Amino acid sequence: MEGNSRLLIMGGAAGPALLGRFVELAGAGDARIVVIATASEDPAATERSYVERFESLGAGTVRGLRLAHRADANTPEAGAVLRGATGVFFTGGDQERIITALGGTAVDTLLHALVGEGRVVLAGTSAGAAMMSATMITGGDRPGVTADSVRTGPGLEFLPCVLIDQHFAERGRLNRLLSAVARYPHELGVGIDEDTAILTGGDSFEVLGSGAVTVVDAGAATDIRVPPSGPIVLAGARIHVLPAGCTFHLTGRRPVTGPSPERERAA
Repeated sequence: MEGNSRLLIMGGAAGPALLGRFVELAGAGDARIVVIATASEDPAATERSYVERFESLGAGTVRGLRLAHRADANTPEAGAVLRGATGVFFTGGDQERIITALGGTAVDTLLHALVGEGRVVLAGTSAGAAMMSATMITGGDRPGVTADSVRTGPGLEFLPCVLIDQHFAERGRLNRLLSAVARYPHELGVGIDEDTAILTGGDSFEVLGSGAVTVVDAGAATDIRVPPSGPIVLAGARIHVLPAGCTFHLTGRRPVTGPSPERERAA
């Protein structure tokens, strides 16, 4: 992740405080926000809903960008819209729709460049959060920690070496995150509750919102065995539960549970 990158990754059901933080990061009254509802079954209605919400929170201009097919994501017009944005927001729905329509396209390449250069704040909720991973969780609701408790696929890799799960506490998804991390132990598992987000900056993220973020780190695990069927062995892994105000350093895989530097400066 580039040092200038700013990602606001929400676990779903984001309230006005989190959405307002995105508007603030994008420039408040000067914000030029683009809403991408590719994941939604009804993108027109979803676009309208978020346009209204961001406008009510004081954003300068808000518009939808319809990217239903790969051809849409390879047009000069789509690129021009994104180059004029200060914030881009991916809605919820089905994350596989995002990958199918955008993966490897001109929009995908351009967004990575804009985010890496710090020219755009990228945010996503629910499916729009899941797609930020390199290895993306696409589903799975079987009981237990097993190889078939989780389904995965390629994401757009805005946040490398991290596996993101969303609606985490509300839908009881610890088992599937443990299963995913056991299968991909080089990835850091990050489960984000509803109305909760991580805000990245440099080599760390801060937790925002009303819930918590659960981090599963298999780096220090002493034994990992993933049989084709039956329970997984995952011994010695670390789990951190971090509410708002906590930070996590990605390279050192180290949580900081006191006030964030940003909050200390504000105080």
